Amino acid sequence: MFAHGQTVIQIMEQLAPKHYAVENDKIGLQLGTLNKPIKKLLVALDVTDSVVNEAIKQGVELIIAHHAIIYRPLAKLDTSTAAGQLYEKLIKHDIAVYISHTNLDVADGGMNDWLADLVGIVPEERQCLEEVHTDKLYKLVVFVPESHHEQVLEAVWRSGAGEVGNYTNCSFNMKGTGTFIPGQGTDPFVGTQGKLEKADEIRIETIVPYSVHRKTVQALLKAHPYEEVAYDLYPVDLKGRSFGLGRSGKLAEPVSLGELAEQVKRIFEVPAVRVVGPLDRVVRKAAVLGGAGAKYVRHAIFAGADVLITGDIDYHTAHDALAAGMTIIDPGHNMEKVMKQRVADWMNERLQGSKYETTAVASVMNTEPFTFI
Repeated sequence: MFAHGQTVIQIMEQLAPKHYAVENDKIGLQLGTLNKPIKKLLVALDVTDSVVNEAIKQGVELIIAHHAIIYRPLAKLDTSTAAGQLYEKLIKHDIAVYISHTNLDVADGGMNDWLADLVGIVPEERQCLEEVHTDKLYKLVVFVPESHHEQVLEAVWRSGAGEVGNYTNCSFNMKGTGTFIPGQGTDPFVGTQGKLEKADEIRIETIVPYSVHRKTVQALLKAHPYEEVAYDLYPVDLKGRSFGLGRSGKLAEPVSLGELAEQVKRIFEVPAVRVVGPLDRVVRKAAVLGGAGAKYVRHAIFAGADVLITGDIDYHTAHDALAAGMTIIDPGHNMEKVMKQRVADWMNERLQGSKYETTAVASVMNTEPFTFI
């Protein structure tokens, strides 16, 4: 069985929830429809003419891309323009385009964590350069018969609930007596229609982050034996986990700026990088940010980084960084191409785990617009 388009996107949004995106970012479905089965999807960094031709050749119904193809409202759709021809080709071949941009950058285990892994930033001390989202916390209260207490508790924990700081599986449990009268047409787990029933139950309380609250409720309802589950979910005035753009942290081993620049060239498969700062400078702590990171130099300095690895650094920003004592390695915006295979692998693992025949493939097109000579 092939996954429905909406199901495919629900899986993708487990990795990169839409509410992680920065304000006004152009994400989500940009072209076509998800109201169809998806046999194959293509993961791309950019949606260019060569990528669309690749999608047609591959016979895909959906492209999941990092960079938007529609940046501002269209006044008209002129198919004599390059953009219009691209949209026309996608529509004619019934290929939908879904964008996952800053929400994928921000996501835990997403773009910037992949980049941090590649450049060698130690995970244990890794921090965001700029906080853009803080998970709201909710208190979940549910009443469970003693016979299913452990079953429901484990299901709720597995869904991502019960985390308080660095502690997991946190809950409060209290025994009590529940009362109810099963009405006509009910099939109660315990009790008889029309008669007052008293049941030995346990009240479970635990903390649920907003990002997983739907998943937690689904897990709760699936594990609970009652037809009608009595539960409450309400916000609490506590700060949850923070998510943000970029990553900073210590490298596994100190390295010179020149040596690190050579490593970055190999890692991101680029023929050259632009470097700001003395090549013999020792780098112990690094910051990395996918895409255009010129406005994050100050964030890297504040984080105590010795170097910022990012793309699209302009001339004046480079001078400002030099004056502030910050070094930079710029491998270009296209460094984000690392997302193609990683997203495809992530999707395939979960699609196959759900017994779907839908497959994800990574685009092999090089969308780097610059030629190095």
